[in-house]
Amino acid sequence: QVQLVESGGGLVQAGGSLRLSCAASGRTFSSYVMGWFRQAPGKEREFVAAINWSGVNTYYSGSVKGRFTISRDNAENTVYLQMNSLKPEDTALYYCAARGGLNNYAAPRNYDYWGQGTQVTVSS
Repeated sequence: QVQLVESGGGLVQAGGSLRLSCAASGRTFSSYVMGWFRQAPGKEREFVAAINWSGVNTYYSGSVKGRFTISRDNAENTVYLQMNSLKPEDTALYYCAARGGLNNYAAPRNYDYWGQGTQVTVSS
């Protein structure tokens, strides 16, 4: 089992940047595929980015590709989401999640563990 704690959210102006962190407990962090998701009020939870066990392979939604970068540090049990060129439509509660496999990585239902989320608000 793994516990996830996100941090780094906040209020930023459009065009600005934020870096989210997700710290994981446990000694098997490197055995998990990690994902970032977000949920805006009244909307379904949506996929943002995912990264494989070693960090070599990364995956992004079309809406964030080229602006966001996911990375991980297995020695520190942490996954990051660097968000640049933020837009008001990026405003949401951002969650990190963990799972064992990689197939269908964009589906929230395939993730086993979730953090509590960190709020990102982008003002225009």
